[in-house]
Amino acid sequence: MAEPVVTTQDEAQLDAAAARVSALFGDLHARLTDWRDAVLAGQGAEGMPAAALDDLIERLVVPALREDDPVLVGAGFVAAPEFTGGDDLHFAWWLGPLDDNPLTGATSEPSRLDLASRSYSDYLRDFRSLEWYSIPRSTHRTHITGPYVDHLCACDYIVTITSPVERGERMLGVVGVDVYVRRLERELLPALLGVGRPTMLVNEWGRVMVSTDPTVLAGAVVLVDDDAVRCAGTPFRLVATAQPA
Repeated sequence: MAEPVVTTQDEAQLDAAAARVSALFGDLHARLTDWRDAVLAGQGAEGMPAAALDDLIERLVVPALREDDPVLVGAGFVAAPEFTGGDDLHFAWWLGPLDDNPLTGATSEPSRLDLASRSYSDYLRDFRSLEWYSIPRSTHRTHITGPYVDHLCACDYIVTITSPVERGERMLGVVGVDVYVRRLERELLPALLGVGRPTMLVNEWGRVMVSTDPTVLAGAVVLVDDDAVRCAGTPFRLVATAQPA
């Protein structure tokens, strides 16, 4: 049986696809850095009143959600309980225009997430244990969670990117964005299809985010070997199957 063939052109196309992934997530990371800096600049040593925090976050994130064909489906700030002076949840989180959503219906403008309308949001009472909050808090670095099905807002497969907002050793909360997996497909599939053989973008645990193989769906877990191509600045890798000779 002939051995699979991987050409120099294949390798160049894989490198180009990896660069596209890095650029996309680099842009999202830069946006979070700007928002984090704005939150730090806007609050004093004693914290920030909730109303002022909400106004600031709305000014920061709503323009991104109103962009023509926005990449983001949600964005905002989740405050550490000690930041707002109590144990109550404080999500300054906004949703972009949504298709016919089972929770909100179709919307044409950004809207504030209303936790009171979500009867199953009790799990958020201990949100500090959830991946999108606990890992940025412990690592002091931006973290990408997912892909996973978001039952709170989008009711679809998303990835969530969160960055810690800290002053010294004090955790103030996280800024974050949600992106539909189907939107990632639109952004990344042209580059992945350019590889010319079935290619998958996987997270650090081998869970598929985007795939050009119709038999491998988002959320599936695949074996990642040493030949996978790393996407600089992210925890992601590209896995491509070799064509037969």
